[in-house]
Amino acid sequence: MRIPINLGSQPFRRDRPVIIASLFLALVLVFLLGGLVSLEMSQRAQMADVRRSISQLNRRVQTISAEQAKLDTVLRKPENAQVLERSIFLNELLQRKGISWTRIFADLETAVPHNVRIISIRPSVNLQNQITLDMLVGTESPEPVIEMLKTLIGSPLFGAAFVQSTMPPSQTEPLYRYRMSVNYAQKL
Repeated sequence: MRIPINLGSQPFRRDRPVIIASLFLALVLVFLLGGLVSLEMSQRAQMADVRRSISQLNRRVQTISAEQAKLDTVLRKPENAQVLERSIFLNELLQRKGISWTRIFADLETAVPHNVRIISIRPSVNLQNQITLDMLVGTESPEPVIEMLKTLIGSPLFGAAFVQSTMPPSQTEPLYRYRMSVNYAQKL
């Protein structure tokens, strides 16, 4: 007895390995989806904690700003003007006292050539608490001052140096004089 099989219209297919692989891949994808969902939920919880702490800090900043505004209004009253002026003056004095002259001269000793004479130095502090040295230097020729500027600019202790004015030698002053300012990196 012969059973007719038409291989052309119903070919034999091996579907079982493909179905098993598809099921395995689907299980892996479901597992990964569960992991991503749990990561998202934990991240949402962390973000909620961060938002709460930021809002608490913002409230603290607002209360401190309000207290500062109250204190400023009390200090700005006409009867307290003298105390305010005195405290500002004392704070400026303390800030100027924080500049170490010994350290300034020790640091300048490394940058100033032997044939450059420092005539005057005036340190000043700007609003960002950076120190600027306004100096008047004298020398017999311009070359040592150029060498000094290169050394100051290349030093980690000093920043940008600017020559503000120059004065040639005269009968009373035999030196070339240069007024310059340089940023100084001393911590207050």
